[in-house]
Amino acid sequence: MKQNSHLVLCVDDEQIGLEVRKILLERAGYRVLTASDGPAGLEVFSAEPVEAVVLDYSMPGMHGGEVAVKMRQTKPQVPILLLSAYIGLSAEVTDVVDLYMTKGEGAPILLEKLSSLLDPVSTS
Repeated sequence: MKQNSHLVLCVDDEQIGLEVRKILLERAGYRVLTASDGPAGLEVFSAEPVEAVVLDYSMPGMHGGEVAVKMRQTKPQVPILLLSAYIGLSAEVTDVVDLYMTKGEGAPILLEKLSSLLDPVSTS
């Protein structure tokens, strides 16, 4: 197993999805922090040396687009991968994040996209 041990923050209000993603990323060699909503995610994001964010779009209170905007204000260099059950989010949301994918695309695509954000040189 490739040991990249980048620190990734996953933010999702769905506990099961969050847990599954954490296990998936840890198996792939990442260190993972989790948050179950936008405000908690922002708190972890500013307190920890997070290297990438996997962010759910649809959350109560504060959707992923709003969270991404605030993250950009704090650490604009950290890549954000937005996950959504919806296809075709508005440009004002997708322009703020580095990559966007639907939850239906599955784990291999998630790992591939995350890897391309963290190690742009190693992906062909």
